[in-house]
Amino acid sequence: MPRTKVAAPLTLGVAASLLAGCAAGLDSADSADTNVLTYLESNWFNSLYPPAAGFYPNGGVVNQLTDRLLYQDPETLELEPWIATELPEINEDATVFTFNIRTDVTYSDGTPMTAQNIVDNFDLYGLGDKERLLNVSEQISNYERGEVVDEDTVRFYFSAPSPGFAQATSTYNAGLLADSSLKLRNEDFGPGGADNVIGSGPFVVESETLGTDLVLNAREDYDWAPPSLEHQGRARLDGIHYTLAAEEAVRSGALLSGQADIARTISPPVERHLKDEGVQVVAATANGMANQLALRFDHPLLQDIRVRQAIIHGVNREEIIRILLSDSYPLATSSMTSKALGYAEQPGAYTYDPQASRELLDAAGWIPGPDGIREKDGQRLSLWVNHALPQPRSKEIVTMMQSDLRELGIELNMVAGDRATQNAAQKDINRVQLMHSMVGRADYDVIESFLAVDRRDSLLNNAGDGQPIDAELEELLHKVVSTPDDAGRAAASKAVQDHLTANAYVLPLFEEPQVYALAPHVKGFATEAVARPSFYSVYIDREEDN
Repeated sequence: MPRTKVAAPLTLGVAASLLAGCAAGLDSADSADTNVLTYLESNWFNSLYPPAAGFYPNGGVVNQLTDRLLYQDPETLELEPWIATELPEINEDATVFTFNIRTDVTYSDGTPMTAQNIVDNFDLYGLGDKERLLNVSEQISNYERGEVVDEDTVRFYFSAPSPGFAQATSTYNAGLLADSSLKLRNEDFGPGGADNVIGSGPFVVESETLGTDLVLNAREDYDWAPPSLEHQGRARLDGIHYTLAAEEAVRSGALLSGQADIARTISPPVERHLKDEGVQVVAATANGMANQLALRFDHPLLQDIRVRQAIIHGVNREEIIRILLSDSYPLATSSMTSKALGYAEQPGAYTYDPQASRELLDAAGWIPGPDGIREKDGQRLSLWVNHALPQPRSKEIVTMMQSDLRELGIELNMVAGDRATQNAAQKDINRVQLMHSMVGRADYDVIESFLAVDRRDSLLNNAGDGQPIDAELEELLHKVVSTPDDAGRAAASKAVQDHLTANAYVLPLFEEPQVYALAPHVKGFATEAVARPSFYSVYIDREEDN
């Protein structure tokens, strides 16, 4: 299909000293006279298979290449038509969903988007393919099959109520792919295979340099954006140039020197500096679960609720936010973020009260030892937490928690190692007892994804045979994902949050955003509902540089 040719990839020779030194204007950019956006990523994508796009660098690309059946307004979280011409017809128990679809959409290889193609997409995402190592989408539950009703109607069947399916069709995890891409193996979606990903979205892959550089071009014939968007037709940009810039000093320096237009992952100290230099800072809320500690209650040291309560009241969350973060990181008031569907405030549940913590530990029989760390029956109160590499300032946050908890006589150790080491440790209760994590999804189902034994199981509630240790929690989670109506799902979500509070299972820290820095000339930037960038409506106004 017709595409606009973009400039060759840039070379970023930006020294770290630029962070402090190049507050001069942005008119020196190599691409100052082009309509190509230079976007700096702190990490590189590892898979462009839509169900695997939860990792921010993955979703940041998939979101530009693919369209979805429905669109979710990132502010209201309301669902709207997109490739589907109207909201789906859903039967009474939410086991059958019928969509009317557009018939004028094409993929970037020229092939049409048909009813059969849409069914094939969801058959793959809902069932997976073990032989090709393609996983089932975490956001699609109880999927049985899809059906072509006629050329503009598709229907999907589920073995149990699945009220979250409509929202699932609006996410980048359900980005629609051409038939050729649906035939790929897992490894074909990885680095080096970006041009295998054929979507119907407003941008298409032009070139890729393995692990460091990706160029997308605008599709000249794109004309099926969500109807509610103000901009329609071809994307305003000619293209997007993704470049890996792992060091924050390089990202911020490139923005200040005019060598880049936008960067992701801006830390709070740099956020303040860039604002002072006239750079736009956008903190987009990742709706869903708050950044938090899951207290794995089945570990011997945490089986006494008084120990869990002592940890919860022994961490000074306000001080962590004041020292390490910024106003972009609101204090969490529940295990869910305040704008998430299903959020229920837990008043007073997570207050800082170190004296109460000491009294709880005393009552539980934990007595300070020679070095101040409490002991009981010859065992030290020594716990381990993971280093949550994707989460902002995790290491520094853990360091402050270590100090707070040591004052109470609790030793907190952090697991060292890379992403693979952390991922392995997180699955072992003997290696990680406090799990630092979060999950973003703008649907009630997110709390089930975070906690259910057959999902992420952050609390490690699985007894080892697939049966939950806390069966009541698992039943409450099931109600969230199986209750057909929104009012019932909201009530079920509240019941889960109340249960987490009553049992001292989690310590919510803050509501985690994705923080982007934009040059003054970047206009129209937005994110989808869980803070992945959307570049379709973005445009460049160079007059802002003058």
